[in-house]
Amino acid sequence: MPRCRETAADLNVERYCRLVSAGLVCEDLQAHPPWRPSRFIGLTDRAAEAPSRTVLRIECVDSTLTAALLMLSHRATQAELSWVLALQLRFLDLSSDGDSPPAAAAMAGSAHLLGFSDEILLHILSHVPSTDLVVNVRHTCRKLAELCLDKSLTHTVLLQKDYEAREDQVKQLVRAIGREIQQLNMAGCYWLSGATIEHVARCRSLVRADLSGCHLTSLRLSKVLSALQHLRSLAIDVSPGFDAGQLSGECKATLSRVRELRQTLFTPSYGVVPCCTSLEKLLLYFEILDRTREGAILSGQLMVGQSNVPHYQNLRVLYARLAPGYINQEVVRLYLAVLSDRTPENLHAFLISVPGSFAESGATRNLLDSMARNVVLDALQLPKSWLNGSALLQHMKFSNPFYLSFSRCALSGSHLIQHLLNGGKDLRSLASLNLSGCAHCLAPDSLLRRAEDDIDSGILETLVAACGNLRHLNLSAAHHHSAEGPGRHLCQLLARLSHLRSLSLPVCSVADSAPRADRKPAQPAMHAVPCGFGKKVRIGVQACPSPFSGQGPQPSSVFWSLVRSLPFLERLELIGSNFSSAMPRNEPAIRNSLPPCSRAQSVGDAEVAAIGQLAFLRHLTLAQLPSILTGSGLVSIGLQCQQLQSLSLANLGMMGKVVYMSALSDMLKHCKRLKDLRLEQPYFSANTQFFQALSQCSALQRLCLVSRSGTLQPEAVLAFMARCLHVVVCHMFTGESLATCKSLQQTLLRSFQAERPALNVVIFPLLHEGLTDVIRDVPMVHLDEITLFKSRVAEEPPNLWW
Repeated sequence: MPRCRETAADLNVERYCRLVSAGLVCEDLQAHPPWRPSRFIGLTDRAAEAPSRTVLRIECVDSTLTAALLMLSHRATQAELSWVLALQLRFLDLSSDGDSPPAAAAMAGSAHLLGFSDEILLHILSHVPSTDLVVNVRHTCRKLAELCLDKSLTHTVLLQKDYEAREDQVKQLVRAIGREIQQLNMAGCYWLSGATIEHVARCRSLVRADLSGCHLTSLRLSKVLSALQHLRSLAIDVSPGFDAGQLSGECKATLSRVRELRQTLFTPSYGVVPCCTSLEKLLLYFEILDRTREGAILSGQLMVGQSNVPHYQNLRVLYARLAPGYINQEVVRLYLAVLSDRTPENLHAFLISVPGSFAESGATRNLLDSMARNVVLDALQLPKSWLNGSALLQHMKFSNPFYLSFSRCALSGSHLIQHLLNGGKDLRSLASLNLSGCAHCLAPDSLLRRAEDDIDSGILETLVAACGNLRHLNLSAAHHHSAEGPGRHLCQLLARLSHLRSLSLPVCSVADSAPRADRKPAQPAMHAVPCGFGKKVRIGVQACPSPFSGQGPQPSSVFWSLVRSLPFLERLELIGSNFSSAMPRNEPAIRNSLPPCSRAQSVGDAEVAAIGQLAFLRHLTLAQLPSILTGSGLVSIGLQCQQLQSLSLANLGMMGKVVYMSALSDMLKHCKRLKDLRLEQPYFSANTQFFQALSQCSALQRLCLVSRSGTLQPEAVLAFMARCLHVVVCHMFTGESLATCKSLQQTLLRSFQAERPALNVVIFPLLHEGLTDVIRDVPMVHLDEITLFKSRVAEEPPNLWW
């Protein structure tokens, strides 16, 4: 059957709906409609007149078209159209209300949405937050009261990142539908008190519960789990003071039936692992600090009473991720010691993620030897020191692997092809491959190769041919330079991976093999630091024409061709090979940085503009692009990437001067769906003009600014927070004084904490010696997702946790 050949930008709504009805639109395009639904909605807020009421005006009156849009609403956001239409039912007064506005009265005489079938209404309501369904929508009318309690809506409750959920609303939600909930996700609900979390005990039908990031003591955990006899999947934190001896017999009986456990450790402990005798999946996150706040050095030895032997006999998946620090390594060895005695027969995924080096011990060698003899894997990740120089990989047996990570390993391309592909083995099952930091993975030999040497295109071509169904690929943190020759460039070979949805590349890898004739050589970043701050640039004024403007032909660089070949890419990272964030984990801020790769000097505004072709892009990271001259390519992204939800920019252009402020301001006014913004740039001035532009990002929730020698204007920050009502995270690490930072932080908390219960504000001098102690108080969900910089492509196996 023929398929739709139009591009996403060419399809209008009516044409799209007709094509879907005729079955002529591919699944990818159905999953991501090419327009923003909000363009069909008019929303008028009358909070100033009546704070408890909002009047909605529906400008799209074609009910048939509206129904089609509802049926096709996509997963990119909470489906703005469905959400707004559902809220119409909440706020529209269907009774004879004397003060109803004319628009509401006109709609009351029409069919509204209540004339739709239950199936369509349930689809609409599925995009409304659970707390809003129970607290508000359910009380609109009798029909909605019945639909809001439908099993399809009460079976799963997601409170994760529902930052507007208040204590009383969560309690009311549990009282109303607690017995119907089978899957509850409260991950990262740090603003809810332990007493509120305790109400989870009312959800007696729970099969899955994610309580990671919530305030739970041993006694509260015991009380909650004692009531959940059907629980099979659990996620919790183990904090200092945890005592397994306080767990009741009923709690331990529940834990004995748990098959999936995700445990985040903030103290040396086995947690509840010894109680979980039926474990099939174990995910461990080690976040233990080496020192207490008082400076005392912690021991990696488990506390008395915590040395019970874990039960791994049924284990199928073992994943451990360690934060920096020797104590995390000591504790994980205790967890792995049991495996060295008897390796589970059904183990098929073994993943250990360790930053830096992790010395191999006798117990780990025994474990790896046992795995090589007795286990067939479909997912593998090991510390680099366990793989480097060993013959382990050639003895490992794989069966239809879906995830492989050799991050930071010194594997050469020939070893990778020989041992992993067996000289050409079909790996079409592989969905995710992480080769970040593998400097020699695309070279035939790692012994004599220098960083600036060209890659072997034959190795990459073999890899691409064998892994044709890859969806996630990470090649960052290495120098992958392509040699001259037709069809041999890395971008040209990667263009064959049409199923890619996320991609991370070093900046130098996307440069053309030969210098571009139409580009003037950029001044090296390390020698381009001017005295002072340079001439101020007017906000909102385009400094130079956009690289793609005009009627001339589009650029023909290899990167343009790559982006054009991957139209459904959702996450893209371009990170300089030598980039390191100024704010590392558990260490003082980095004062000096390495210069960018020389090949990165030929990647600039035109290449950034090429990213604008990705209509379905949601997450974008650009770091260490020294040849950004005006940032005009950012405007292209803002105009065309309307699905963009998170943006991370770091060290663009000259290091001593922010050259892209005007373009960034123009970009931000188009980013109506942007939720997360992370900006790391020396000498950045967070002034009134910047915050006025940022205020146009109406959906923004989290902001992190890292700027060595940067400045900020407290009045501008306050005005921004007052305008952007959804912002709950404001992290700023600049060159301002400690007194200025503390004063602004206290003012923000005092002004907005009451109306934003999840508000988290950290404003602190970047180079202050106390930064590490401040960082440790940041909720893990924000620290991991926005405060700290890292590559996120293929970081973990797909669908590792539900």
